[in-house]
Amino acid sequence: MLDLNRNGTDVPGEKEPDPAPEAAARPPHPAPPRPYLVTAAVLCAVYFLYAYLRYSHFHSPSWDLGIFEQEVRAYAGFHAPVVDIKGPGYLILGDHFSPVVALLVPLYWIWPSALALLFAQAALFAASAVVVGRTAQQILGGRSGLCVTVAYGLSWGLQEAVKAEFHEIALAVPLVALVCRALVLERWRAAVLWALPLVLVKEDLGVTVAAVGLVLILLGRRLQGLLLAVFGICAFALTVLVLIPAASSAGTYDYWTKIEKNGEQEVSLFDSVLGVLNSSVKIEMLVFLVGITAFMALRSPLILLVLPTLGWRLLSQDSNHWGMVWHYSAILMPVVFLAMADGVRRSRASTRPWLVSYAKVAVPVATAIAVTLTQHLPLRDLLRPETYATEARAEEAERALEAIPVGARVETDITLMSHLTSNRTVYWIGGAPGTAPDVVAINRDFGWSQPIDDPVAYAQQLHPEGRYRITRQAGPFVVMERTTPVPGDVRVPGKG
Repeated sequence: MLDLNRNGTDVPGEKEPDPAPEAAARPPHPAPPRPYLVTAAVLCAVYFLYAYLRYSHFHSPSWDLGIFEQEVRAYAGFHAPVVDIKGPGYLILGDHFSPVVALLVPLYWIWPSALALLFAQAALFAASAVVVGRTAQQILGGRSGLCVTVAYGLSWGLQEAVKAEFHEIALAVPLVALVCRALVLERWRAAVLWALPLVLVKEDLGVTVAAVGLVLILLGRRLQGLLLAVFGICAFALTVLVLIPAASSAGTYDYWTKIEKNGEQEVSLFDSVLGVLNSSVKIEMLVFLVGITAFMALRSPLILLVLPTLGWRLLSQDSNHWGMVWHYSAILMPVVFLAMADGVRRSRASTRPWLVSYAKVAVPVATAIAVTLTQHLPLRDLLRPETYATEARAEEAERALEAIPVGARVETDITLMSHLTSNRTVYWIGGAPGTAPDVVAINRDFGWSQPIDDPVAYAQQLHPEGRYRITRQAGPFVVMERTTPVPGDVRVPGKG
């Protein structure tokens, strides 16, 4: 499956010739960068248009966009990254270790809105497409680079990540693309340097950094690979055993429970391992992961870089981690597509005629797969006229927002959340007991476990220390303001 001979042959023990690295990696006449930049600009526009339409129609799938805006807003104000959506005064570095998110602060100073984060993600994904496509062109030549750019840009992992709104993983995608580029072009020092900052994107990526070290060892760079692997494991251990617990009010890394518990039931590590492929959803995800590369990714040692992310996802008891939705597969896309390019290069030099023939058509096949799958993926909505139509629900949500004063402390559900975080203090509904927020705003159609027939009674059930009255009702949206003074023992964020 994995061909580790760097000259791409299948003959065991055959000695590799010693061409100049640049001559071996690049075709005689590299394609100009303009087509790739134009393609990336189109991809960026498409990603952002889709995200903007979802945002403007109040179709947020989760609270994550609001969480990340609160984090970036705190950094922009030179404050600790407190995210009140997770709980009043909650330090987000005690949840996931992603200090690199602070790099978005300059953009947020210019554009203090959740839309700035959505645009940043679109631009980062598009930039990674340039890296992937240009690298494919350098090692395969011809029109392969543009085909790979399109196939990668339309890949299901990126489309689902755009649908899931902003996540810190957007900052890792171009870094991983640059790491893989350096590996396939045999630029070992660059591979190490691009891998190092991954440990600041998310705590689990320390294991991915260690996997990069393993690939370097397999490719003959033993010392560099060993040092990088040790660094990655140490960074992972330091983050999940020391840094995150130190920032967490609970003093632990909460996400161990995703592997150890299924609901309230304890699950042993042995049972978790046995259950790695116990779901058709998991198997489908794995097949589509390599299938979008016409299975050519399996011909490259780069495919090993998907194992750390797949490992924790398949061991997890949380079904959200298993399938093709959400953002979890975005980081795998640059790996599998550059592994495909490397696999095609290796297969072209194979002694098996059928493999050589297949290598000639693998890139067009992968492109056709990506275009075909898009008919069943999020970006297909951009071809539907109803996607651009004004929705009555969105107009009702806008009227509800108008009734919430700037600077107010608001407790709300997902629907309005990311539209409020830029200039209000926002709490998750039911997640801020004892705070007596100035406003409680709910969408009665949100999908509550029990219908909310009396919104005022519900608000006062959440906050018996205050009294509330309805100030705006627009369709299913109800805005209630507190009519009593802030209780004396309640600390108002930013005051006192």
